[in-house]
Amino acid sequence: MKTIHLLCALGLFAAVAIVQAEDARKEEKPSTASPGFTDPAKLTEKAPETFKAQFDTTKGKFTIEVTRSLSPNGADRFYNLVRSGYFKDIAFFRVIPGFMCQFGIHGDPNVSAKWRAAAIPDDPVKGSNTRGTITFATAGPNTRTTQLFINFADNSNLDGMGFSPFGKVTEGMDVVDKINGEYGEGAPRGRGPDQGRVQGEGNTYLKKDFPNLDYIKSATILSVELPAKNDLIR
Repeated sequence: MKTIHLLCALGLFAAVAIVQAEDARKEEKPSTASPGFTDPAKLTEKAPETFKAQFDTTKGKFTIEVTRSLSPNGADRFYNLVRSGYFKDIAFFRVIPGFMCQFGIHGDPNVSAKWRAAAIPDDPVKGSNTRGTITFATAGPNTRTTQLFINFADNSNLDGMGFSPFGKVTEGMDVVDKINGEYGEGAPRGRGPDQGRVQGEGNTYLKKDFPNLDYIKSATILSVELPAKNDLIR
């Protein structure tokens, strides 16, 4: 199993573990997912230097502004996930009030299996994990795939651990704050969803055992910042 370790400062440092799925394949069920996001090898387009993505969730809408120079590999992966339609019926499966909300495991286990080994290289940490920033979760060096988190608070202690933010919520942070955190930390350390089961069973497991989770309904690229006119004619 892979384990993701995040240290958060809530008065004192506490270690939390995020357990991902076992690498062993399970019998696959027929997938109804769009081919657009089931082949990571095809989703490698370079992101614009600056762009915005809007997320429509069960709590409302929020907008993320991405600055590619902060974390190029992370920005590229995020851009391709959004453009491909990956973020549809995606749960905020790990929500810890005062710390962060985590999402990105696909609701279809067959899709999750496709992305499990599709890791991107690490980026140097140029920004800080302050309130509202968005960052990829990791399971160690060069293991970022599809899981992300948005910081509820100033979690700058994560900066020195290699967590490289690539954007920030610029509209709708009040919506992010309302994402349901009643289940808290995931199993086995808490009463929330077990990541191994999320990977293996998807939304069938989540909607049965954790009916009050919030979900991403869709995500779209909202705008791309173009170079100034003078820059275009140089």
